[in-house]
Amino acid sequence: MERRDLLQFSIDNVLEIILIFDGTGTIIYANRTAEQQLEYKNSLCGCKITEVFPGEFTIEKNVLRLQYKADGTIHNMMAYRGNRTCFPTDVKLLAYETAGALSFGKGNDYGEPAVESGEQIYICTGYDTSAKVLLEKKASQADLEAENALKVKSEFVANVTHELRTPVNGILGNTQELLNRETEPDKRKLLHLVERGCRDMNAIINNILDFSKLEAGKFVLEPRKFHFRSMMDYVKENHAGRIVEKGLDFSVTISQDVPEYIVSDELRIVQILNNLISNAYKFTAVGEIHVEVVKTAQAGNRVELFFMVIDSGIGIAKTEQDKLFKSFSQVDASISRKYGGTGLGLNICKQLVELMDGGIHVESEAGKGSLFSFDIWAGLPEDCEEYNKEEQEDNNQSRMLTADEQILRGKLQSLTENRVSEKIWKFGEEENKKEIEKKMSKLILCVEMENWEKAEMFAETVKQLLAEAPGEVKSAALRMKMAVQKGDYEKTTKAFEVLQKLL
Repeated sequence: MERRDLLQFSIDNVLEIILIFDGTGTIIYANRTAEQQLEYKNSLCGCKITEVFPGEFTIEKNVLRLQYKADGTIHNMMAYRGNRTCFPTDVKLLAYETAGALSFGKGNDYGEPAVESGEQIYICTGYDTSAKVLLEKKASQADLEAENALKVKSEFVANVTHELRTPVNGILGNTQELLNRETEPDKRKLLHLVERGCRDMNAIINNILDFSKLEAGKFVLEPRKFHFRSMMDYVKENHAGRIVEKGLDFSVTISQDVPEYIVSDELRIVQILNNLISNAYKFTAVGEIHVEVVKTAQAGNRVELFFMVIDSGIGIAKTEQDKLFKSFSQVDASISRKYGGTGLGLNICKQLVELMDGGIHVESEAGKGSLFSFDIWAGLPEDCEEYNKEEQEDNNQSRMLTADEQILRGKLQSLTENRVSEKIWKFGEEENKKEIEKKMSKLILCVEMENWEKAEMFAETVKQLLAEAPGEVKSAALRMKMAVQKGDYEKTTKAFEVLQKLL
């Protein structure tokens, strides 16, 4: 095969349409792909380019007028077949001025000149994009259907959970009314369980409602001016009672440079803090919970506040931390069985923090406690002293780690190491003995006062502290916990005495 024949064969069998036409718009060459896809009865040679691409080219006084520059830019055009049906194509147009006479094999017997020297010709290549356009339409339709389905689902979930509030609140109200009248301990215990169940259900309903709004993009922050330290006092008072009752130390510290008043969504900041502190309480048996707030940056009338919640609880392994902020996810399936929860709380916190232009992070190790931190940007009211005052160390308006924060981090990271040593959990160590004695004394006090809910909490902590004890001791702790769960005073006190002797 000669070189020219090989070239002709290659051009004829490429996937693209190739059309060459002259300055009058007359097609002087069409490759085999063009002939097959455009399906003209006779050869395309001699036809006008305006027949293939009507509306894209015009011919005035036998002179071709182009709608586009012939510079190789890709344009989307509709190519018309011989039967006048059409299909979309991506077209590239190039201009070429001949230096000598050119001839083409199609209809010219490979030798007869088709274009004289110095004449301008145009090369048009096009690719059938019908399949691509169809797939894009299907993908767009699928996206639209998925979006509508998500919208319907979110609205349905929001409506159902909203309707659930009415009966749950009705049960809660009637239960509280009965508690005010009932004096028998057994009945009061059952009523307290119903009350607790209603409160837990309300918390789940609120989480699902918030999640539905966030997923549907309908969640709107409501910023307003409020007194920051009053808000933190409210958060502290809300949690201090039950944390201290559990035998944990609880403290809240606010840096002096945090403004008295800020402009932000107070309700949502409280929601985030409540969630993080509740988690710390839930997963901490001994030690302490500490909350710290510092100001880390200022840009004009906006400040960045950095919150930290640290606990000396069970901690989280590094490999499991990526699950924390995902929806409906727990670090371990046993977590939800043992401690409860939907796995929505931290995901909601993450989305709320991001709505406030911040981020949320965790630093933790299994068995060594956790440090959850988040930062938010808040506005300053116009009557605030710090309004429009720039931080000297933050002239570039970027967040910087201040010396105070570095000291704070060191203090918080050493909290679990210094105060909640691993020896507390090791049976037989002095720290372990002291902690067991402390929890046992609080347990029996709760039993004497018939506060079975708190007694059960201390019984669980004692069981955890005896995890490495001999089998006989662990069995005694388990029997005591089961007696507490049943609210049986005689069996509880007897089990308590047996465990004390073993210890």
